[in-house]
Amino acid sequence: MILRKGISAPNFELNATPDQKLKLTDFKGKRVILAFYPADWSPVCSDQMALYSASLKYFHKHNAEILGISVDSKWCHMAFGQNHKIHFPLLADFEPKGKVSKEYGVYNESEGVCQRALFVIDEEGMIQWSYLSPDGINPGADGILEALEKMNNAKP
Repeated sequence: MILRKGISAPNFELNATPDQKLKLTDFKGKRVILAFYPADWSPVCSDQMALYSASLKYFHKHNAEILGISVDSKWCHMAFGQNHKIHFPLLADFEPKGKVSKEYGVYNESEGVCQRALFVIDEEGMIQWSYLSPDGINPGADGILEALEKMNNAKP
């Protein structure tokens, strides 16, 4: 079951490169968008990650960073990111396989991959929006941007 608004986002530490790990807590004070996706190199995932890379300036206007997460290895992510010119971290939920996606309720046991899911987390580490998309459909950036704008409007 996908984690919903109002739940504290589980912390994690995953490889962003072969020799660098990132933790969710590294982004304290910023908003974080988590984009779980099934696999590097699939057509829908390639389009989705390229769209988010092209949308970075819009995310940054809302003090938000985006992190892509799949069960692919750090080496696969490195090649995929370079090939598709992805300008944000792709994190390897590789070993133990799917541990983080399971904590967020978005692991597909029968396929052994992350489901396509989005989370927007506030500066304090609380989930403010989540969305589970069909695996074959690129959810785009509209829902993310709407969630970020709602968070701006909710501030006193």
